[in-house]
This record gives sequence, structure tokens and C-alpha cells, in this order.
Amino acid sequence: MIERYTRPAMGKIWEDENKFRVWLEIEMLACEAQAKLGVIPKKVVKLIREKGNFKVSRILEIEQEVKHDVIAFLTNVGEYVGPESRFIHLGMTSSDVLDTALAVQMKQSAELLLKGLEGLKKVLARRAKEFKHTIMVGRTHGIHAEPVTFGLKLALWYAEIERDIERLKAALKTISVGKVSGAVGTYQHLDPAVERYVCKKLDLQPAPISTQVLQRDRHAEFMNTLAICGCSLEKFATEIRHLQKTEVLEAEEFFSKGQKGSSAMPHKRNPIVCERIAGLARVLRSNALAAMENVALWHERDISHSSVERVIIPDSCILLDFILADMTKIIDNLLVYPDHMARNLNATRGLIFSQEVLLALTKKGMKREDAYKMVQEQAMKVWKEEKEFKALLLGNEEVMKILSKKELDELFDPKRSLKHVDYIFEQVGIH
Repeated sequence: MIERYTRPAMGKIWEDENKFRVWLEIEMLACEAQAKLGVIPKKVVKLIREKGNFKVSRILEIEQEVKHDVIAFLTNVGEYVGPESRFIHLGMTSSDVLDTALAVQMKQSAELLLKGLEGLKKVLARRAKEFKHTIMVGRTHGIHAEPVTFGLKLALWYAEIERDIERLKAALKTISVGKVSGAVGTYQHLDPAVERYVCKKLDLQPAPISTQVLQRDRHAEFMNTLAICGCSLEKFATEIRHLQKTEVLEAEEFFSKGQKGSSAMPHKRNPIVCERIAGLARVLRSNALAAMENVALWHERDISHSSVERVIIPDSCILLDFILADMTKIIDNLLVYPDHMARNLNATRGLIFSQEVLLALTKKGMKREDAYKMVQEQAMKVWKEEKEFKALLLGNEEVMKILSKKELDELFDPKRSLKHVDYIFEQVGIH
């Protein structure tokens, strides 16, 4: 079984304990940098390292009075450190801590999400190879088109997850940026060396320029990337939901022993996890829209983005982590019914080979327009009269003047659709 990246691991990143721990580390690193510059005594840094701590409940208690989270945090840390706490936060503004810490949390989340995507990719590769040559009907506009294989469908999803991984890697780089540049980003009370030191220790890049905050196009890119990943998962889920329809039943979510599908109808086996994924993907898209609304802030900063981000960024990271785990489990345990695929392949009585016949006639010298008309006339009879397409063609004198019975038999062989499957798998990178 593929390791499942579950909510608790992601959830801890966004808990107050982790957030304040990152805040404290930023403040301590800034003190270390200031000491290297001779701004504060080195012995003070050692003391701050030894004594610096916080208690979440106490911070929240102080915040109730001061109505400012960073001040509440610094006050609580000061209660542990004592008089030397006056050297903490020297020349800094709240957003130096908030935005840099948020970057660390997003980075931690993105690294977890990348592991989840890699896990799903492995499952897709395994199952794509399993069903590489399992023939099924391809559908366009929901109507039977020409044969494909179920392996190709899974290989398509594999390739999309690879693109999601590359997009998330790019977004990870975009948001792995910190700032310790003061109230309006001018380093008026700080040496830029402080920012460089803090960011290096946190494995971030210093922002080349900022205002009081990091610019929110970075966060919007990250959030849109999460939304696109959600769109991919919704796409897979929607396909499985269609394939699980009673009249189709080519694939199905695993239904565990003792599971119930309906309070009213005992026979029901519903694709509830896929439906959940489809629903939560909508939340990811909504959150991405909110992130784009956050890009346009007033002047060097306003606070309109802050309340939004406290909801949308943790929620989207946790949501995507959750539905990634769901989809990995679905693909890993997906019930596949090749017999039903074969049955459905023949449901249109051979109409899926109409293009084969059309091309064969044109290759023998018939004008395409004439060949199309001739094939379509016979195809429409199949729809109306429920007759076999091949039998109608065999009974058509004009067709049989051009094609032999052997040639016609070859055109109706679904394995003709498999001749380039190996090539496609090679192109995708599934070996």
C-alpha cells in the first residue's frame, strides 16, 4: 500500500503551536544577526535562546486584551526572557514575523503535498500498467467514439499529476521568500544583513523588494496551483463517477464490508468519496479567487488580506492534502470490470468502427464526401433499426464492390486501436 499523507500531519503545520514556534525562531535568528553586527550583546542572544519560550493559552489570553497577536506573542515571550526581551523584535515590524513565518508554513505544506502527489503518481503508474491493454470504448460528448484502453485513461491522469507536481514545485519556489525589512520595506531600522541571515537559516530567499508585506501575487500563485491540483482530482473523480453509473459500471469505488450506501435503499453502492472530492475542489477554487482578491492592497500595506489568509491558506493546504489521500486510496483500490467494458464496447453494434470503414473506402479511391455519406447512411440505420453495422455493410453492394469481406473483418478488430499504446506509455514515461 502507498503511504497515505493524512490530515493530522498537515494540520500540525497550521496549529498555533507550530506557528508561534516559527515566530520565535524568526525573532531569535534576527537577534543572532543583530549580535553579529554588534547591535546587541552576544551574551543576550545566548540568554534569549535559553529562556525564550511561550504558552499558546497565555498568548491568546493577552491578545484578548491588546487585540494584537504579535504584541501578545512578544509579551508572553518577554515573561519568559525577562528584561533582555527588549532586544527582541528590534527595528522589526509585525509583518516581518508574520509573512516570513507564513512562507515557512506554506513551504512545509507544499513539501508535504508534493509527497502526496508523488504517492498518487506511483499508484497511477502501477494501475496504468495493469490495464495497459484492457480495451474499453472511448467517449466524446458522452457518446461512444472509438476504442481506447483503461490503461491509457490512467496514463493520461499520471501525466497530469506530473504537471501538477511541476506547477507546485514552481509555486513552492515562489512562496519560499521571507522579508525582514521593517515597516515599509526600506530597512530604515535594520541592516539588510539581518534579513539575509534569517532567510538563509529558514531555507528561504530574501525578497528582492517588499513593502510592509511580501506581495500577494506570490500567495495567489500558490493558491491557484493548489486549486489546479484540486481540478485534476475532480476530473478523475468525475470520470470514475460516470464509469460507476449502473448502466455503465466499468469501474467502481471500493465498497467495504459493512458499508452502507443509502438509509432507504439497501442495494445502493454510491461513489461518495469521488463526490466529496468533486465538492471540496470547488472550495479550493473559491479560496484561489479570494487569494487573487488579496493582491491589490493599499499603498505599502493594508490589513484586508490578513483575515482572509488566516482561513483560506490553511484550509486549502489541509483540503488538498485530504482529497489527495482520498484519491490515492480510490485509485489503489479501484474495482475495474473488463467484462463490462467489453459489453459496452459492443453496445452500439459496431458503430465505433465507422471511421475505419470511411478511411478504408477513401484509400480505395472513393471521394471522402461520397464515402462519408455512404457510411453515415448505414450508421443511421443501426441507430434506428438496431441492426449490426457490419451486417448492413456486408449487405451493401456499393461497399462490397470496394471492400472484401476479409478487409471488412479486419476493420472491425478492436485490437487495431492498441498498436500505438506502447508508444504512448513510452512518451508518458511509464515503463
